[in-house]
Amino acid sequence: MSDLAAHLLVVDDDERIRGLLQKFLIRNGFLVSVARDAVQARRLLAGLEFDMLVLDVMMPGEDGITLTRDLRRRLSVPILLLTAKGETSNRIEGLEAGADDYLVKPFEPKELLLRINAILRRMPAQTANGAVPKVLHLGQVRYDIDRGELWQGNELVRLTSTEAGLMRVFAAQPGVALSRDRLVGDLPREEGGGQERAVDVQITRLRRKIEADPKQPRYLQTVRGEGYMLQPD
Repeated sequence: MSDLAAHLLVVDDDERIRGLLQKFLIRNGFLVSVARDAVQARRLLAGLEFDMLVLDVMMPGEDGITLTRDLRRRLSVPILLLTAKGETSNRIEGLEAGADDYLVKPFEPKELLLRINAILRRMPAQTANGAVPKVLHLGQVRYDIDRGELWQGNELVRLTSTEAGLMRVFAAQPGVALSRDRLVGDLPREEGGGQERAVDVQITRLRRKIEADPKQPRYLQTVRGEGYMLQPD
């Protein structure tokens, strides 16, 4: 690990456990965000990058196994599952879903800390050392990830709230094709309306602000059968 503290997302429906884990991990040098369920976790993941996720398996609504399986389709962030079920079959199910490790409750906080550090040490350098670029270059345009700002030369390009939201999602996973279904969920409800056509309209508008030739996009590409992908220089 570098001098930059790793940012963890802890997802657990038990408020007391969330609070205890957050305090313990912060005391041990981590940045920690928390979510009460999969829905809140997805909102945080849409706008922030994390070095690791710590997920409770038994949650109301979408459980930790299902969430892990879905996230693994598009994210490489390491995932540690926490569960009260200690049977071998449960552990295998979690690992098959894409988890990096599996810890049975109740556990000693020190064991959790050791497992987190062990997983982070195994991660590629770009995950562990904070080397993710802070600015994406798109020809004559650049996108400041931290500020959420699009610039052309010295001029700030105005983005609508929807365009800004889509840019945050694309910038979090450059070079990864994102489905229309995924992007629909990131549109404001009044614009998304659950309809994929709304995404196409927003992509067309965004291309006008990014591309030299919006009709032949170089950076905000259509990936046939998959969706859209931001491909910076």
